[in-house]
Order: sequence, then structure tokens, then C-alpha cells
Amino acid sequence: MNTLILGIGNLILTDDGVGIKIAQKLKEGNPKLEVIETSEAGIALLDLMVGYDKLVLIDSIKTEKGEPGDLYKLELGDLKPSKDFASSHGIGIATVFELGQRLGYDMPKYTSIYAVGIRDNTTFGEECTEEVEERIPLIVKQIIKEEKL
Repeated sequence: MNTLILGIGNLILTDDGVGIKIAQKLKEGNPKLEVIETSEAGIALLDLMVGYDKLVLIDSIKTEKGEPGDLYKLELGDLKPSKDFASSHGIGIATVFELGQRLGYDMPKYTSIYAVGIRDNTTFGEECTEEVEERIPLIVKQIIKEEKL
């Protein structure tokens, strides 16, 4: 199966880079994995994911009730495509998939979305906060196990 690990984030905004850091660790553990690191969002992700059978997307999420370092696994069906394409944040991943399918692109048949709870995504810094950093090895192991990588 042709699998893409897509790590999303910004490596100079503390915890925001956790998706990329996890993708890097997955690649270190298995150099044969196809890994793309990006700070792109919305429609820009479409070109990156076309042509793969399986997509494993890893990004950060800031929640009110969760703890930094918590891992949330979502399926594409958990997200709803937006009817409104105009947004200051671009379009969400579910809308990207729907658009790709409507345009006839070869979209991944299997998609897993991993969101890592974070504390800080606004402070300039190349290191994650301590709570998030210490959870990265456990998250990597969990993704390997769940995705059979």
C-alpha cells in the first residue's frame, strides 16, 4: 500500500511543530516511509496527498478540556466539509478531500488524522513545551502500532 505520512505545523512556533517532529521520528524509525513535512494548510495540501492509497496526517490541536500531549485519532468521516469556502484559515481537510474527489483526483482511500493537544502555538521557539515534548516518543509508538507502520 502506497502510504504518505504528512506532518503539518510550524517548527518555529513551539508546540505547533509537533506534527512535523512526530513525522520526522516516524521516518527515523523506518526510512522507507514516505514522509512530507509542511507548514501549508487548506487547499495547498491537495497536491501533496494525491496519488496515495493511505494518508496519515499529523497536526496539533488546541482544546479547552484536553491536556497538552493528549493524542486524538480522527477519521475523515468525523469531520464535515464546509459549504463556505471563504475563511481566514482557508478550507478544512474534509473540504479538501471533497474538492479533490469532485475534481476526479486520485485521493487516498484510507485516511487517519492524528491531532496532538498543545499548550502554546504562538511563542517563537524551536522546542515544544515540556509536556508535549515528553509525550512524543509515546505518540510515535502509538501511531506505529495503530497504523502498522
